[in-house]
Amino acid sequence: MSTWTSYLKQFQHYLKLERSLSKNSILAYQQDMEKLIRYMENNFPLVNPLHVQLEHLRYFVNGLADLEISEYTQARIISGIKAFYKFLMYEDLIHEDPAQLLEAPKLGRKLPDTLSYHEISQILDGIELGLPEGHRNRAMLEILYCSGLRVSELTDLKIGNVYADIGFLRVIGKGNKERLVPVGRDALKYLKIYLEQFRVHQSIAKGHEEFVFLNRRGKKLTRVMIFLIIKKQVEAIGLKKNVSPHTFRHSFATHLIEGGADLRAVQEMLGHESITTTEIYTHLDRDYLRQVLNEFHPKK
Repeated sequence: MSTWTSYLKQFQHYLKLERSLSKNSILAYQQDMEKLIRYMENNFPLVNPLHVQLEHLRYFVNGLADLEISEYTQARIISGIKAFYKFLMYEDLIHEDPAQLLEAPKLGRKLPDTLSYHEISQILDGIELGLPEGHRNRAMLEILYCSGLRVSELTDLKIGNVYADIGFLRVIGKGNKERLVPVGRDALKYLKIYLEQFRVHQSIAKGHEEFVFLNRRGKKLTRVMIFLIIKKQVEAIGLKKNVSPHTFRHSFATHLIEGGADLRAVQEMLGHESITTTEIYTHLDRDYLRQVLNEFHPKK
């Protein structure tokens, strides 16, 4: 095992135990760090992780640009490197952080794609309830839109965390943080039908009894399967948009803000740690105001 690999394993352990990150997040950090490791082993084989200098990291980042790796990917990789060296500082393995002055590309803030309420309704109404999985799919997509869940939060939703009597879901979000999220009447209606008329008759695989949404084999649905279900529904109604589970979450937040919802309330429902993350959903209001100014103001 190389010195780099040894420190990378310690870093992963730290991300899991100290930062409580998900497996997917830890894997992303690992894959980005492995790019740096390959570069260092090929170009500076005698330099171990504790002796890396800012100069080495800048050479690596310049190489990413030469390979025409997108600025967003470059920024993500640099973020992973910075986290790795903060970890080494935290463990007192180094006394100066070589990544502290490492600059990431300047990125414009990307606005999330959204669907109109009409488009959401088209997708939901296009689900064939006569199919065995129809009520399950309707309940899932209703919850995605009515509660703004992340796709991983939907796949991990457990029956014991559905409080239908008070209209709330208990959701386990990023970093294992819990939050209560209100759920709409339509979503609860379709969820009740699915649970009481369809799921109850399924043969359920061992270890999957608590999960709400199951596939035909009685196992909890995967993130990929939910992506495919949505893709199929979008194609079925002829909607020419790239729609993912996150599109439903973006639409949920945007429609709330458009309707005058308090930003702090939306932050709480989405499970955002920072209010600045939630503020991106105010973009449509601003676009609308700009459009009104341009159309109607005499000195536009």
